[in-house]
Amino acid sequence: MFSLREFEALARERLDPAHYDYFAGGAGDEVTLRANEAAFGRLALLPRVLRGAGKLRSDVTVLGHRAATPVLVAPTAFHRLADPEGERATARAAAAAETIMIVSMASTVAVEEVAAAAPEAALWFQLYIQPDLAFTEAIVRRAEAAGCRALVVTADSPVHGVRERELRHGFDDLPDGMCCENLRDVNGDGGVRPIVMSPSISWDHLDWLRRITALPIVLKGILRPEDARAAISHGAAAVIVSNHGGRQLDTVPATIELLPEIVAEVRGAVPVLLDGGVRRGTDVLKALALGASAVAIGRPVVWGLAADGERGARRVLELLRAEVEQALTLCGCASVDDLEPGMVRRS
Repeated sequence: MFSLREFEALARERLDPAHYDYFAGGAGDEVTLRANEAAFGRLALLPRVLRGAGKLRSDVTVLGHRAATPVLVAPTAFHRLADPEGERATARAAAAAETIMIVSMASTVAVEEVAAAAPEAALWFQLYIQPDLAFTEAIVRRAEAAGCRALVVTADSPVHGVRERELRHGFDDLPDGMCCENLRDVNGDGGVRPIVMSPSISWDHLDWLRRITALPIVLKGILRPEDARAAISHGAAAVIVSNHGGRQLDTVPATIELLPEIVAEVRGAVPVLLDGGVRRGTDVLKALALGASAVAIGRPVVWGLAADGERGARRVLELLRAEVEQALTLCGCASVDDLEPGMVRRS
């Protein structure tokens, strides 16, 4: 395997068609899904030459956590559909790549078991704030106890996006023996609750979360500068420019197109991360040059899992890191700190 796209082709062969379409699909006509990747192709890199860059470093530090590569593992659900070890394998791959994994609230392995499978891994925990705040707090306490170092609150999901690929397959539940383990009511009857999407979730809930935990809160799903500004005023320690991989509101713009104005609004007050459509090391450089502190990838890690389990997921991260380092060198940069907006131009 020499590229992330090759992993997707193999994953498509190996996965149940319903499960492949669950991971690959987007909302509506999948306009945003396609746009996320296509937008990177409309940006060109303008390298510098003869800069004597010297020894290369591609590491970043986000919220005090060092990652050897500026590529984090985005939260994606149901990894056991791709590999029996599921999120355990993903955590081990992330640890081997020395990067941060954001554990999904909809993980098919409990956060405690994910942490135990890779004690050296740097884990953040993705959270949908539930209308039942007591249950939400119980999940937060589990993430804290497991050693997660930040909470990533998904803000773009007051309802589920309509994903027609899933509807055509009738995919609405996990196979027998598999569930969202973080939704198990450990303080109740031990049953597994559904994730409740609620239009009533508001900035007040973010204030509540800020009061009950000392963990840094990262707000995921920011697409407008005013929402980035509001996130900071409500105590967010970082924001992620994200359209949920094109899985929520279709026809919203690609995240890379929205990144510069959000970076300009934030003015360095908090780190700005990005996900959506990153498939090459050159994509990573474009995002970082335009002001992102790091990027996150979701689907490619799942393709790696489906292709070859832990080794496949690790290979995906290693490939992308190698591409980042080569592109940095070709741009005349010794580190990601040398990247600048002038190195990106609309082609």
